[in-house]
Amino acid sequence: MPGTLDMLILKTLTRAPLHGYGIALSIKRQSEDVLTVEEGSLYPALQRLLLQGWVKAEWKKTETNRLARYYTLTAAGRRQLGVETSQFEQMIAAIGRVMQDA
Repeated sequence: MPGTLDMLILKTLTRAPLHGYGIALSIKRQSEDVLTVEEGSLYPALQRLLLQGWVKAEWKKTETNRLARYYTLTAAGRRQLGVETSQFEQMIAAIGRVMQDA
């Protein structure tokens, strides 16, 4: 659904700090291959989250010894995740009401 990428990234980062590819892979795995996050969407979203102060980033070596930017959820990001989760649940409930047979 449009507008859910930030929420998915924030939720993914509640589990552990990850680099961009790790975030995309985690979302794909958690969704059982239903959701695929493309680089062209992921990295602008991560930049947006950084600018909002919802994540922070630091350069570290990956398990394959490459340098990558690892993202960590901030306290403000946890609060924002709560807001976005609540809005998402309201949207899903509203869609469910519309889709019910009368």
